[in-house]
Amino acid sequence: MRLPDFEAWSIFACVVEHKSFTGAADALGLSKATVSKAVTRLEAQVGAPLFHRTSRRLSLTESGAKLVEHARAILAEGRAAEEAARGEASVPVGLVRLAVPMSFGLSHVGPVVAEFLCEYRGISIDMHLSDAKVDLIGEGFDIGLRIALLPDSSLRARKLRDVKTHIVAAPSYLERMGTPRHPAELGEHECLRYSLLTTPELWRFTNLKGEEAAVRPNGRLRANNSDVMLYSLRSGHGIAVVPDFIINGDLASGAVVTILEEWRPQQVALHLVTPPGMIRPARVTALIEYLVARLG
Repeated sequence: MRLPDFEAWSIFACVVEHKSFTGAADALGLSKATVSKAVTRLEAQVGAPLFHRTSRRLSLTESGAKLVEHARAILAEGRAAEEAARGEASVPVGLVRLAVPMSFGLSHVGPVVAEFLCEYRGISIDMHLSDAKVDLIGEGFDIGLRIALLPDSSLRARKLRDVKTHIVAAPSYLERMGTPRHPAELGEHECLRYSLLTTPELWRFTNLKGEEAAVRPNGRLRANNSDVMLYSLRSGHGIAVVPDFIINGDLASGAVVTILEEWRPQQVALHLVTPPGMIRPARVTALIEYLVARLG
């Protein structure tokens, strides 16, 4: 029985990660010729080209795109196994790459990371903040936090807590435009829309009786970050659907109030997600456990 060419698979994954043969060679401490031969060897084994090669650009072929996730998994498992073998578990060290939503990262994850760095002096964190969905595997992240209804995927997911969302408006807006009594009336109002919802063009609601309603919101402001909408919300420019961790302070101060309280927007949860694979470096496990304890 012939063993898989693990070296060639790992080199292939590095070429994709660094977007060039030269970048992969520099990262691995190999010659460009060695990297090129490994990829050529792998292409011969699978019977198909893995890259489109031009003088200016390197891109995956259809076959390469189908196989790259397997290659990344092989490389990740190999790295994790080596780190475990080095006895890193006793003193976790190294870099952890963490992807988190922008607003939640600023308000909740930043303070937790600061505490973590005080306790784990040997660990560094590269934290990427974005409300857009990040490709954890493709972009090389160890951990991601996501606030959403998670679809089925190859990622490992752990629910940390529910995130309650509120339908809110400033008192000045309601005095001027009136208070809607049913979600269907929202179509007649100015709505502040968050563009990264699963269905931003359609707001869905459920009441305590299990009845459902849906409306297509209209409004002059649409943004890919909820925090930036707060200025317009407080100024009375419309109605918004906003998660608790962003709006709780404004609710407490009375800057905004909840409406349609018998109706509930589509509920979401905070999840911790990681790439597939059972072996994790101790530094990644340490941060996962810390995030779960502080945010769960």
